[in-house]
Amino acid sequence: MYCYFKSNTRCIVYSVNGPGRPAGPAADTEELVLTAALKLVLSEGAAALTAQRLHLLTGVARTTIYRHWPTPKDVLAALISVAPHPTPRSTGDPVADLHLEVDLLCDRLRDKPVGAFLRALVTASSADPDCVPLRHRYVMDLLEPFRRALGAIGRPGERRIEEAALAIISPLLVEVLLLDRSVDRRHAHRTVDEVVRDIG
Repeated sequence: MYCYFKSNTRCIVYSVNGPGRPAGPAADTEELVLTAALKLVLSEGAAALTAQRLHLLTGVARTTIYRHWPTPKDVLAALISVAPHPTPRSTGDPVADLHLEVDLLCDRLRDKPVGAFLRALVTASSADPDCVPLRHRYVMDLLEPFRRALGAIGRPGERRIEEAALAIISPLLVEVLLLDRSVDRRHAHRTVDEVVRDIG
């Protein structure tokens, strides 16, 4: 909405709602672009995250895409920000919670979204060092439920919790990301039992 102010010598036009465009994309535009971006990442990797490709898939103007997500790194960061982090409801038993978290992560790795997204982050990190913090952030998000459950088993200290969480999920990530194997769920559950024995 604009207001006009007229004097004898000049006419001034100013915006009542504030200058410029809104700070972020409209919610439906963001959902449309990020949904297309996730499909591209999962099928073709982070290199496919160009404004041109997103424009072709969504019909959203390239200028809008560049304005809100100027680089593939910005698209990846936005995807991480909206990524769901499903967590099973706590059973009240931290050991049972750890086993539930293992099953949940195994399912997410088996169904490929986590594995494919991590692969894309690894590839993007090798091409653009600015993407390394995004990869770390995503892995830390995967570790968080394990840290929480491990912290409820006695009081092992932050360093020990971190080591225990890594001992549980690292073999799963190596199998999926580096060896292209399916996850070994039984091995992961045995690792949980060993870690709990060491902490307890």
